[in-house]
Amino acid sequence: MLTTLFRIAWRNLGRNRRRTGLTLAAIAVAQLAVLAADGFVNGYVDAMVDALAGPMLGHVQVHAPQWRDERAMDLVIEDAEAVLSVVRAHQGVIRASGRIYGPALAAKGQDGHMVVVLGLESRREAEDNGLLAHVPARLLPKQQNVLVGSGLARKEDLEVGDELAIIGQAADGSMANELVTIVGLISSNVDLVNRSGVVTELGAAQEMFVMPDQVHEIVAYGHGAGQASSMARSLRTEPALKLLDVADWGQIVPQFVSMLEMTEVSTLVLVLLVFLTAAAGVANTMLMSTYERQRELGMLLALGIAPGRIVTIIAMEAVLLGVIGVLLGTLAGYGLFLAVPAEGLDMTRLAGESMSDLAYEGLNYAVVIFPRIAPRTVAAGFAAVLATSLLASLWPAVIASRLQPAEAMRS
Repeated sequence: MLTTLFRIAWRNLGRNRRRTGLTLAAIAVAQLAVLAADGFVNGYVDAMVDALAGPMLGHVQVHAPQWRDERAMDLVIEDAEAVLSVVRAHQGVIRASGRIYGPALAAKGQDGHMVVVLGLESRREAEDNGLLAHVPARLLPKQQNVLVGSGLARKEDLEVGDELAIIGQAADGSMANELVTIVGLISSNVDLVNRSGVVTELGAAQEMFVMPDQVHEIVAYGHGAGQASSMARSLRTEPALKLLDVADWGQIVPQFVSMLEMTEVSTLVLVLLVFLTAAAGVANTMLMSTYERQRELGMLLALGIAPGRIVTIIAMEAVLLGVIGVLLGTLAGYGLFLAVPAEGLDMTRLAGESMSDLAYEGLNYAVVIFPRIAPRTVAAGFAAVLATSLLASLWPAVIASRLQPAEAMRS
């Protein structure tokens, strides 16, 4: 019986093809608009997450308690090599390295300027997503050879081959001083590196700041930023990390996570608004179709068809309209993003040169995005159109179920 009712509903949609086509187009455009907006937002968010959880933050960070708040030189991770070994051996961790951050004065001549000495494990930081990922192997810092941020070099007129006198405070309270030679300039999307960074090998920084087997930070990378939270929870169970602060990138920049949550809410609001509009189209189509077919419906009722089956036919028509429309919109959405070039979309060309200044949390972001349709958005579209189609069919269905056969056949 349901098959028969389905065939009747399908046939009825073809009676007024123009009206049906317009309704299908409205729903398809609504779904396309939702997928297009969500796809571009997802691509933009992916670019920001890759930058945030990339060279500077990593996926998980380990510090001494209170270091993230105070950043004091003496808040260090003791037995750094042992702790690093535990982190590197942990399941899910692909790479981990230690870092030292030492505020200091640097002078080429008589005038000094504020810098941050970054002690890094250069070999590990030269890997993908590391702070030195694009630095040639021959220029990696070692001993008293350092790299200087390109912004700092421009501001202080520093060149390769210059010697810098570094003066700061060591972790034990004594004076830290060193004479270093600039062997290269480094450009990074991290402002700290570009504008004030003097990058040296971790061992040299430990010696300079009297930090034997100590670091300020351990940065760990896993299988993507999405796994960072579970990786951090797992690392906290390690005995060697029990007394340390283990945080995923989302805990380090909670305001950014809040912003991501707001984008999800805005997408939901967009889905609701768009499909409420589409529901009006479905309701109009079904209402007009019901009035046009009063004689036919009256005849069916006179032949003994139960009113409930009339309601089922009208509901099937509405659902068919909605599902076909959203399917067409989904196919159009995927087709739209398949047309995106393999190298992504350069937002500078679309929005102007001002996009090149995009920055957040001390990071400059790439303006090339790769739009991505989230399966949950497609599912939300289907769910929304199914619900709105059923709701839109209620009024016409109620009218049809209350028809008096004799009166309807005379209309």
